[in-house]
Amino acid sequence: MEIRRAEYSSPGEPGKRGFEDLECFKLALDVIVNAHEFARKLPVEEKYDMAVQVRGSAKSITANIAEGYGRYHYLDSLKFYSNARGSLNETLGHFINARVLSYIDQLYFEQLYQLCRQTEKTLNGYMAYVRKQRAGQDLYGGHAIREESAGYKPGDDSETLFSEETNLPD
Repeated sequence: MEIRRAEYSSPGEPGKRGFEDLECFKLALDVIVNAHEFARKLPVEEKYDMAVQVRGSAKSITANIAEGYGRYHYLDSLKFYSNARGSLNETLGHFINARVLSYIDQLYFEQLYQLCRQTEKTLNGYMAYVRKQRAGQDLYGGHAIREESAGYKPGDDSETLFSEETNLPD
């Protein structure tokens, strides 16, 4: 089986469209096309299991890239790009499972593997670029929000869970 490329052409002006201009998004579209082709070839017993999961994880890649692109602060964007990378690796995990279960041959698996790794490399590069640009930091600041540490330690029993300083109603 041969790796297919997504047939998509944005109607907007090149370079001024948005997330669909990103190389990582274009490669993620290729992953979707191939994940759907792959799912159609799975045995019937995988129709509602692996097929559904691989289609969903592949679509999540582009959805998270698009949503991250729409966020203003770079840290918010990076969270979604990180989610996209996680979905990409989930998709690759399904391809690995299919190879181990002998649903696909080695050559086709290697092609899917290379597509996923190329997509991941491109996404990582874009994430590094976004991190370097730090868009939104001037307006919103670069401060991290953290919760205070918990007033207990793991392993404390219920009688000593809260310190006397905790003002709980009687």
